[in-house]
Amino acid sequence: MLFRNATLADGRSRDVRVRGERIAAVGAGLATDNGERVVDATGKRLLPGMIDVHVHFREPGFSHKETWTTGSRSAAAGGVTTVVDQPNTDPPTVDGESFDRKARLARESLVDYGVNGGVTPEWDPYTLFDRPVFALGEVFLADSTGEMGIETPLFAEALRRATDVRVTVHAEDASAFNESARERDDPDAWSAYRTADAEIEAVRRACELADQRGVRIHVAHTSTPEGIDIAAEAGMTCEVTPHHLFLSRSDVDDLGTFGRMNPPLRREKRRQAVYDRVVDGTVDVIATDHAPHTRAEKDASIWEAPSGVPGVETALPLLLAEARTGSLSFERVRDLTAANPAAIFDLPSKGRIEEGAHADLVLVDPGRTRPIRGADLHTKADWTPFEGRPGVFPELTTVRGQVVYEHDGDDETFGEVVGENVRAADADLPDADR
Repeated sequence: MLFRNATLADGRSRDVRVRGERIAAVGAGLATDNGERVVDATGKRLLPGMIDVHVHFREPGFSHKETWTTGSRSAAAGGVTTVVDQPNTDPPTVDGESFDRKARLARESLVDYGVNGGVTPEWDPYTLFDRPVFALGEVFLADSTGEMGIETPLFAEALRRATDVRVTVHAEDASAFNESARERDDPDAWSAYRTADAEIEAVRRACELADQRGVRIHVAHTSTPEGIDIAAEAGMTCEVTPHHLFLSRSDVDDLGTFGRMNPPLRREKRRQAVYDRVVDGTVDVIATDHAPHTRAEKDASIWEAPSGVPGVETALPLLLAEARTGSLSFERVRDLTAANPAAIFDLPSKGRIEEGAHADLVLVDPGRTRPIRGADLHTKADWTPFEGRPGVFPELTTVRGQVVYEHDGDDETFGEVVGENVRAADADLPDADR
């Protein structure tokens, strides 16, 4: 395949040739080879596919919410070419046996993937680390039972054992939750309950403990500017979700329980400060925390509805819509979604458009937007907190040179299942175990 006259994230116009799984050449005026497909990318942007380091594809145990098939189709349609699945499934991914079970299910993925190992009182690091684990996490630090608090030996053990993988933490301190908010039943009660201070103090202490042990952690879904600054000053990395970037407590009346997530939405002033840190480079990664639930499950009281929103298909389109207006640069979108995740999580073949890199590519026309509609998405959750917002959606998505999604006018097609475990792809393993 040859992309002709594509505009890259930095504004350069280049031809990009794909041969097999890799980018074979990037240059101007490349000659056409016989038999290759030529894609006219004039006036369009060619970007490295998004690496979403935080998704919940729900299998095993909760396939009524999502499966590897539906989740990866949603990812491909949104320009995501690699996903990292979190361990809180049923059973949780905390030992070799549960890892193997999830790995078998993940073979149905259209896109490349990683599988995180979980840390619970039942985890078995000996058999878990005998598998190609992507990272540890998200390690929850908000458990009011005390089993997974910041000061517990279990968190310290996770830091001690994570010699070859990054530890990703969900930083909230349950002791700082506002218990008086539980007397309320309005949609904003969840944000009032899980306070900003609960995140700020958890990030501070987690970074201190990691620094004492010489370990670098990655802080998941930071929702406060203070938490972002603490992580950055400690030399740790962090991610921000699209819902914390674009939504605030000002939206909860419209969203109702469909806006309940952990951490919760913050006040508009904090949301804007988070956005500013995304723009200025303080934030390292945008990750979706894609956590689908059915409409029936979310249509409950604020205390009974499950936490989480879908987002793997809408993250890159939302960011590209911002870039087309100049609020974010296309280079910043590239770094947040591809280059930085690849560098932080040691994926040297991904996250860039250079000769020799994996041909994980997304072609978009920034001049064309369409409103986000839950009914149009490919996740099992037929709703979105971003209903009606403009998005710049992919025309073409490739994973290691294979077209996995194509949208032409009103027609869309998905390619064959080609996803591989990014930690196992280069290992000396039989194909069945990749």
